[in-house]
Amino acid sequence: MQLYIGNKNYSSWSMRAWLLLTHAGIPFEEVPLRLSFEAGSPFKLALARVTPAGRVPVLVDAGFAVWDTLAIAEYLAEKFVDKRLWPADTQARARARSLCAEMHGGFQALRNHCGMNIEADLAEVGARVLRNEPGVASDLARIVEMWQQALGRSGGPFLFGDFSIADAYFAPVGARITTFALPIPAEIDAYIARVFALPATRAWCAAARQEHDFIVEDEPYRTRPPG
Repeated sequence: MQLYIGNKNYSSWSMRAWLLLTHAGIPFEEVPLRLSFEAGSPFKLALARVTPAGRVPVLVDAGFAVWDTLAIAEYLAEKFVDKRLWPADTQARARARSLCAEMHGGFQALRNHCGMNIEADLAEVGARVLRNEPGVASDLARIVEMWQQALGRSGGPFLFGDFSIADAYFAPVGARITTFALPIPAEIDAYIARVFALPATRAWCAAARQEHDFIVEDEPYRTRPPG
């Protein structure tokens, strides 16, 4: 299988699929593409050969393309049943899917104002955003609430006990919270730390910090590369 991904520093959707595959030990070939929003760019041209959607990630399995992170997660869960990518319990599995779907279609304020940027320390930007964008605080409160409820039911260490698609889905949110130093309760900070202590997450973050590829469209709050 091949997984087409964007920049590891910025591409939250790519991180979800990559982390799920890597943590589960499912073999795949990584196909990295430099993010670009322009029609006719190498990014768009490369993706056009495998999907009409023009977005990453894309999973290609024996020539069959699956795009959109949630579709990729479901495809992998069905193909690799032994990996138990969703919780085994029916109700826990339904709740995990509900949380992923809520993340998939919501939290626009957090997405728009606190984009994933693993290499950066943007605490000042985070404080300014919280002062000026009430939607970000609302999004953060809802995320904390859903994590607390899931961890309370499961007992941890991850949202539904063992690491699952839900944890992969929310890993980029943990990265955003860390980068922008958004205030969270201690137990939520500990949960994020557990996710980012995993070998797969550490590998993604290490590669992200080595990219040194400033993409201005992904960083409207900065006008020049770090360093």
